[in-house]
Amino acid sequence: MTSDAVAEGLAVLVHEVRSPVAALSAIAETFADPGLDGDARLELERLAVAACRGIERIVVGATIASVRLERLEVGEVVRQAASAAALGGARVESRIADGLPLIAGDPLRLRQALDNLVSNALGHAGSEGAVVVSADSSETAVLLSVADSGAGIPLSEQNRIFERGVRLSEATAGFGLGLAIARAIAEAHGGTLTVVSTPGQGATFTIAIPRT
Repeated sequence: MTSDAVAEGLAVLVHEVRSPVAALSAIAETFADPGLDGDARLELERLAVAACRGIERIVVGATIASVRLERLEVGEVVRQAASAAALGGARVESRIADGLPLIAGDPLRLRQALDNLVSNALGHAGSEGAVVVSADSSETAVLLSVADSGAGIPLSEQNRIFERGVRLSEATAGFGLGLAIARAIAEAHGGTLTVVSTPGQGATFTIAIPRT
């Protein structure tokens, strides 16, 4: 393996571990609140277990396109992604349609993809902006979407943003890997990741996973 390949692999690993580690930190801080009731503590415990499993999977299976498919209802994945982001104080909510069909999906990999999309959305929504993570379906696919109310993405850049290392602004933190990784995970499920954005009106990223 070349030094460039090693460096790229380490960059991906560092990038992907950041979200579950940040979630664990927020969970620990919230858990220390003596005013939490039993239901809230159980929810934090579930989120902590999910974050730990995510870290283990990332480290053990560092190939981002590897998936372990199972029959999956995606509502819980969406809910956990929104809840974990909101623990850090961000304005993130989930919207889950009723009666979603099951798909052949990898819950940990799809959670990775959503975490990356949420992180990207929060970086562009601004301090007063909100992010919505949703699950819906069409005749052919289950749709996982992350929408923000930020400045939007110029049409000329909407394909380029999925390339590794691309950041539209040098002021944006990170490695420019999140969207590329999210698209690789979507494609590993036989699906797609697309964006719809109008400058000044935010952006919506949608993972479409084929219905089975």
